[in-house]
Amino acid sequence: MNKVQVIPVEVVENKILMIRSQKVILDFHLAKLYNVETKILNKAVARNIDRFPVDFMFRLTQKEWNSLRFHFGTSNSGRGGRRYLPFAFTEHGALMVASVLSSPAAVKISILVVRAFVRLREILAANKELAQKLKELELKTESHDKQITAIFDAINQLLAPPPVTKKKMGFSPEETDTRS
Repeated sequence: MNKVQVIPVEVVENKILMIRSQKVILDFHLAKLYNVETKILNKAVARNIDRFPVDFMFRLTQKEWNSLRFHFGTSNSGRGGRRYLPFAFTEHGALMVASVLSSPAAVKISILVVRAFVRLREILAANKELAQKLKELELKTESHDKQITAIFDAINQLLAPPPVTKKKMGFSPEETDTRS
């Protein structure tokens, strides 16, 4: 009986990518986690294709794959590389793979995959919350800056000596007494 290797959740998290505004894991990463060959995983998926709607799995375009290929260090096709473009599995698709693979590790690994997706979702939610709080703080700071500036202006006006007006010496017709 094969022993299931314990994989840290962080390892799974590092395999989750953002493609087409979705968090996904590619077929060859998922195959490695489930300890099967990529072609075995893809054959199991093909035999059960009705379990994988488009919101569970999609095939990368050539352009998407080309931009990722350098990142993963894979070779070009024709030189021992892949013949087909990889599949990208969403969280639900990655779980469905566990149900179509008949591997003792599949259940345990699927739990890790779920935890990794959940943890990433929590991190993204926390970042959104933190960004909102920073924006609120920035707005408060701007408001306080204006108020503090107004206070300093008022203090400076109070501390400034009154304007000196020279009174003319002598009699001026405006100052005449109008008492009769």
